[in-house]
Amino acid sequence: MSVNTKNSNINNSITTFYSQEERQLRVDLAAAYRLINYYGMTDMIYTHISVRIKEEPPIFLINPYGMMFDEICASNLVPVDANGNKIDQADAEVNPAGFTIHSAIHLGCPNAHAIIHTHTVSGMAVAAMEEGLLPLNQISMEFYNRVAYHDYEGISLNLDERERLVASLGDKKCLILRNHGLLTVGETVAEAFFYMYYLNKACEIQVNVLSSNAKPIIPPPEICEHTAKQFEGPFLQNNREFQLVWEANRRLLDRLDSSYSDILPPNLP
Repeated sequence: MSVNTKNSNINNSITTFYSQEERQLRVDLAAAYRLINYYGMTDMIYTHISVRIKEEPPIFLINPYGMMFDEICASNLVPVDANGNKIDQADAEVNPAGFTIHSAIHLGCPNAHAIIHTHTVSGMAVAAMEEGLLPLNQISMEFYNRVAYHDYEGISLNLDERERLVASLGDKKCLILRNHGLLTVGETVAEAFFYMYYLNKACEIQVNVLSSNAKPIIPPPEICEHTAKQFEGPFLQNNREFQLVWEANRRLLDRLDSSYSDILPPNLP
């Protein structure tokens, strides 16, 4: 039986270049980009999803600036250090505003291994509402008193804003950037994606309800808090729901287009 020498060499190079953990993180992160695109949460080449691949010194993966989310695969993600310096892929660009936001939270929040930031229409609409996110539906109540807010300071190019971003997020998983958009964090890509999908859904519900001009029904605070605690209890116990949703979405991607998982070291064809 003949051996495909080229494929064998590529597989050996992948094994040598990427650790097993980094390979998995690259595939998960690429999957998140494709899913955000699939669910209509993109803003062309803008916004970002990032994941921490090394603790010390801290190194993160982020999308190359200028690519659409449906072009992202495990191979073309760009590793950067805490100062935004690229570790390799010298020809790639990284959006400086995206780096400011993501580096701040990765560095300042130890459990924020994965971060998703979006500019969806509904997310930006709620970010422009003084009252913020309202508990209008069971999905919305998952986030009751569990969403942080950060006041708008302009395009995030100033590194001085990093400390304020971290202070605004605190110990929460979800951040509404006023007059800007949505941000979620997680210990895994699966967790950050789960929160982003449902936070954005809550914003869609709110925009639809308020645009109807009907008087909304808002349950009493004790019911809203009870519901939020139900989500925090057995429903999300041991991260099982995060993983079930993630695995289902990975299967969806594999049926649609499995190229997100293509992974080659830099400079290999």
